[in-house]
Amino acid sequence: MTKTIKLNKMENNSKITPEELESVTKLQGALGQIQSELGALEVRKHEIVDMFKVEAEKMDVIKKELEEKYGKVNIDLKDGSYELIPEEDNE
Repeated sequence: MTKTIKLNKMENNSKITPEELESVTKLQGALGQIQSELGALEVRKHEIVDMFKVEAEKMDVIKKELEEKYGKVNIDLKDGSYELIPEEDNE
């Protein structure tokens, strides 16, 4: 993506110095590289969010399977023990 910088012209063949042109060109290249990296990060972010959704769906499936087998329980992930979750009375 190239940007044009407009300068006040004093004559038809006015040019910035080669050093200035080099500075502007380098900065424009750096900005383009950063913009490209930001785009790549955004794509990667979406990939990770999708991966999270897949794993969350797997967790929901196993939660339902465990609830069908053991009822509503809290599971200790260190040793696999569980405690029943008391049901609240809605009276």
